[in-house]
Amino acid sequence: MAAYIYHLKNKCMRKFFIIAMVLLVASLKLDAQSITPDEAAKHIGDTVTVCGKIFGGKYFDRSDKKITLLNMGAAFPKSPLTIVIEEENRKNFTSAPEDFYSGKEVCIKGIVKEFKGKPQIFVIKEEEILVK
Repeated sequence: MAAYIYHLKNKCMRKFFIIAMVLLVASLKLDAQSITPDEAAKHIGDTVTVCGKIFGGKYFDRSDKKITLLNMGAAFPKSPLTIVIEEENRKNFTSAPEDFYSGKEVCIKGIVKEFKGKPQIFVIKEEEILVK
């Protein structure tokens, strides 16, 4: 009887271990999803890491919302991904983002959203943009 209980206990532990490992590997794969700016449109609603070159940007200081837009992957208007920094978050950057990141290769992790048919990612603080 003791041998049978031991066998059942080992069988349950093996199943638990296998399920835990499958879930761990799946979560690591989802978290590590890295894409190019050209692929961003296929990932609306997904949390991704996008790596690419910033081809300039603009601070709209005379508009109502005073946003900063960074063009990733190509220059405006052909930029496949726009990085958005809202007015209240500009204070979280030590330099003007439209100048500092221009021409640099960066990686940004965030949720891809859509605005007028184009993908964009909102950034809140400087630490969310990793310069390569």
